[in-house]
Amino acid sequence: MNELHVHLDGSLRPSTVWELAHAQKLALPADSPGELEPLLQAPPDCRDLNQYLGCFDLPLAVLQEPDSLTRAVRELAEDMCADGVRYGEIRFAPQLHASRGFTQTEITEAALHGLREGTARCPGFQGRLILCCMRGKDNRKENEETLLTAARFLGSGVCAADLAGAEALYPTSAYEELFAMARRLSVPFTIHAGEAAGADSIADALRFGARRIGHGVRAIEDPALCAFLVRQRIPLEVCVTSNLQTRVFPDGAVHPVRKLFDMGVRVTVSTDNRTVSHTTMRQERQLLAERFGFTQKELDIMNEYAREGRFL
Repeated sequence: MNELHVHLDGSLRPSTVWELAHAQKLALPADSPGELEPLLQAPPDCRDLNQYLGCFDLPLAVLQEPDSLTRAVRELAEDMCADGVRYGEIRFAPQLHASRGFTQTEITEAALHGLREGTARCPGFQGRLILCCMRGKDNRKENEETLLTAARFLGSGVCAADLAGAEALYPTSAYEELFAMARRLSVPFTIHAGEAAGADSIADALRFGARRIGHGVRAIEDPALCAFLVRQRIPLEVCVTSNLQTRVFPDGAVHPVRKLFDMGVRVTVSTDNRTVSHTTMRQERQLLAERFGFTQKELDIMNEYAREGRFL
């Protein structure tokens, strides 16, 4: 299997969060790893993406040192391999791991070290990193540093850049200049769009030059946009469990993954956040089969879409 959309900080082992927090003398809101695990997962009554993103606070707190990042990436590569993934693109935002004074270059080097260790331990697994810029206020300098870091390590373990964060609060249209810089640096990119915001967000990402769209399921709101995605063979990195948890669509609405696929949109399957969404690639594929009627042949087609859409 090929997995194109998985976040490092949303996919930490609860036992690792526990151990790293104790080693760093950080206070924990639980008395055991077992009690900690549900606190790292989206609650059953999760309201929206903003509440979902709150589950990242504790994992980010323990990932502020290079050794911690190395371990986290290594373990995620091992977990993906055990899940049957043979190629995976792990994404994270270096700027969110710099609170203790490490540069984005040092942070990325630590993550790349973990990726090398993970792939060495998992014969048959191949991985790459995607460096995320972040939506938000007053972080233009940090985002530009992320792109420069991506360009520096492009082809040496880093394969692309991304834009993540609270899409509804910080519209994609505000980041045109940032991705003009990415184009100048020849850094390919995907953009989170069409998740918390509508089809216009996807259209902006495509106008900037995005080669893939993270989530992108709200393209269904614009038939002309869907037709464009089909013509241009633009893959959507669809994460159904995550979309259901963040309530991308109103209660009772049917997730459009089946309709998008039947229209010819290049739907791919990913977990988004293995720990926060409490899922795996096998579970995502099972959900698609049982709830949306996808056959094994159709799941294989989506995996082929992912293989062709890799930034490798």
